[in-house]
Amino acid sequence: MKRKILLLFLLTSLSINSFSQVSFGEPAKINDNWRFTLDDPQKAEVVDFKDAKWQQVDLPHDWSIKGQLSPTLASATGYLPGGIGWYRKALNIPSDKKGEKVYLYFEGVYNRSEVFVNGHSLGKRPNGYISFMYDATPYIEYGKDNVIAVCVDHSQSADSRWYTGSGIYRNVWLIYANPIHIAQWGVYTYPKISNKKQSILSVEVEVQNGSDANAELVIQNELLLADGTVVAKGAQKLAVSSSSKAKISQELKVSNTKLWDLENPYLYQLKTTVLKDGKIIDQTSTNTGFRTYTFDPNKGFALNGEWMKVKGVCIHHDAGVLGAAVPREVWKRRLETLKSIGCNAIRTSHNPQAPDLYQLCDELGMLVMNEAYDEWEFPKRKWLTGWNQGTPGFQGTFDFFEEWGERDLADIVRRDRNHTSIFAWSIGNEVDYPNDPYSHPVLNGSNVEGFTQPIFGGYKKDAPDAMSLGIIAKRLAAVVREYDKSRQVTAGLAGVAMSNETEYPGALDIAGYNYTEGRYEMDHKKYPTRIIFGSENRHELSAWKAVRDNEHIFGQFLWTGIDYLGESNKWPSRGFYSGLLDFGGFIKPRGYFRQSLWSNKPMAYLGTYPTPGKGTRSQMKDVWSQFDAENEGGNYQEKTPSVDAWPIWNYEKGQSIRVVCYTNAAQAKLLLNNKAIGDVKRYDDNTGIIYWDIPYTEGKLEVVGMDKDEKEISTFAIESSKRSYALTIQAGETIISKDRGLSQVVIQVVDENGIPVLLSDEEVTCTIDGPARLLGLEASNNEDMSDYTDNMHRVYHGRILAYIQATGQQGIAKVRFTSPWLNSAEIIINIK
Repeated sequence: MKRKILLLFLLTSLSINSFSQVSFGEPAKINDNWRFTLDDPQKAEVVDFKDAKWQQVDLPHDWSIKGQLSPTLASATGYLPGGIGWYRKALNIPSDKKGEKVYLYFEGVYNRSEVFVNGHSLGKRPNGYISFMYDATPYIEYGKDNVIAVCVDHSQSADSRWYTGSGIYRNVWLIYANPIHIAQWGVYTYPKISNKKQSILSVEVEVQNGSDANAELVIQNELLLADGTVVAKGAQKLAVSSSSKAKISQELKVSNTKLWDLENPYLYQLKTTVLKDGKIIDQTSTNTGFRTYTFDPNKGFALNGEWMKVKGVCIHHDAGVLGAAVPREVWKRRLETLKSIGCNAIRTSHNPQAPDLYQLCDELGMLVMNEAYDEWEFPKRKWLTGWNQGTPGFQGTFDFFEEWGERDLADIVRRDRNHTSIFAWSIGNEVDYPNDPYSHPVLNGSNVEGFTQPIFGGYKKDAPDAMSLGIIAKRLAAVVREYDKSRQVTAGLAGVAMSNETEYPGALDIAGYNYTEGRYEMDHKKYPTRIIFGSENRHELSAWKAVRDNEHIFGQFLWTGIDYLGESNKWPSRGFYSGLLDFGGFIKPRGYFRQSLWSNKPMAYLGTYPTPGKGTRSQMKDVWSQFDAENEGGNYQEKTPSVDAWPIWNYEKGQSIRVVCYTNAAQAKLLLNNKAIGDVKRYDDNTGIIYWDIPYTEGKLEVVGMDKDEKEISTFAIESSKRSYALTIQAGETIISKDRGLSQVVIQVVDENGIPVLLSDEEVTCTIDGPARLLGLEASNNEDMSDYTDNMHRVYHGRILAYIQATGQQGIAKVRFTSPWLNSAEIIINIK
């Protein structure tokens, strides 16, 4: 019985997720068995084109990540290629569907795509992050195979400052629908009043009449608890003329409201039904929730009336070896990990992301700042030979902004506005970067405060006039407010001192400051009604203190939450390495440091490195590479104690080692082989770190966090390891769905006593027997530029992650990991 209930729950959840993305008709994914070529053959859209020799792929598919890394390619996009590619698929449309509408819905295609059905163009969409839909009905041949062809032109491969991926990298849907149906993204819900006693949910439903006759309809809305209990309902008549749209507005009253918050993210389900002559002709379900967002220029931010600090991170949309085609399970694990270290918000830098991400944030209780653009009408610098090095390129997406910018933004808002987790819309990131491209006479000032990034010289009269920023911002803000009445408009300002001379900040409801903590106080005094937050911040403790110690600054978003591909340094470098989590989604040392600042749960962590001035640069490789990435070669000894110390306890006997403790305890003591070593030390608010310099002795090193009364509240231990002896499975799902279910298998190198060997770099080979495939091996080494397309890879810090995906059949998959001279490891995955 339990298994039946679980199956019913899973099927219900799948249905809700499907309808949340495609808001009408009968949607079904058509991801399997496409043909692909990385080429641009003539007439590839015609029905009888011969594609038998093309590669067979399943969607989502990112061809760039499977390309060859090369120093001849752009560092901006991770030294991976773009190009032009074609996809084709033959799809049978049953004859009994004649009379129904047939739509194709794409969650995202990067980029400059054109879609054809049976040789006829349905349209083009240049923006690679936008979800879009086409009505294929006029060209459908019912009862026959119909050929879908998609051309993707990413020949401008360096059109972004970070890795984008290439191809149909998100889901594709086929929808059958009655000619009269709910419009795509036509259901809009938002809480008009939210409190525990009684709330009001405002509901708008737009219906599209694709028939040649007028229609008299009844629109019914029912609000359900998670267990299916109906708590509010309403019905309203709607007349829709032929070949047109019309909408209704309703208010549903709910008593004893269950509020959505970060700890208990409760979601209701709105069931919307369209009836004609008493018969159901369309139906959809939408997840929604009740909560209030309050912003105040003096007090900051409150959720449901509770004032709090937003502890956010910026994230890009890739996942290391997976590129831009990221399964839902990967994002779930990443978000849960971020939340475990105290993060409560994400910023989708600098584009809308896959629908899965927003659904997960709704379910897990994470605030979302949803961002649209990194550039508007002019291109930014794209670094080609290393971040902020050499001569930049100027490819970009600016060339279609004038035509598509407002339409794309409207579609972003309409697609995502029902997500309870979204609390603000960002219309741009660093479009006001001084002289990249806009300029203003204020840049000639000798005393201009607030620029912490390169200005690229003083005022340039021939550059685009910064006064345009306010004009465009007001236009974009108006689009957001037209389609969403309930949230704030914001942007990430890079050149606040310059933007303050324009109407740009005034067009926003809340103003994001990128790396400009030095202006928090002065701008609060100068613009007392402005609501300010850190939209992009470095990891320094001072940046967090600027939030913690200033009531009017409601939060920060670190750059970045997770390591990402692109914006690479000089070769070898896969990407940007400042994340709290690495490419594989594992917590890095700086993630534990951030946990000590952000988490309310007791924690402690130990990391080590040679005492500054007493170790070689080679011994300090990990710490040095981190500082080089963030501080362009800054002096290590001036940056101690480090937030990037790995939990390694293997050195030369007697060597002086700095042991650092990241903790939120009031004080801590250090034990070596169960004996106290060094003094009990109090938390240092100047550095956020407790540390000891001690001589190395083999064994077990443990830190104990204590409260002010010396009560033990947290511990963390590391041990010296011997040589590598075996591979072990640390984690991995052993039961997955045959429908693309994913097991994320963690393999660790250990010594003969089972202690992790963090110094190991052995090569691991993965082999699979059964209905599963390897999507990739991710060790998270930023400098490893070897082949990522095969089944062999070196571990990093003794660890590697394998993504194992079901291929559509039930059965048992035996996944084996081997390495020369080491005992192998195996995991059995039951695929149901």
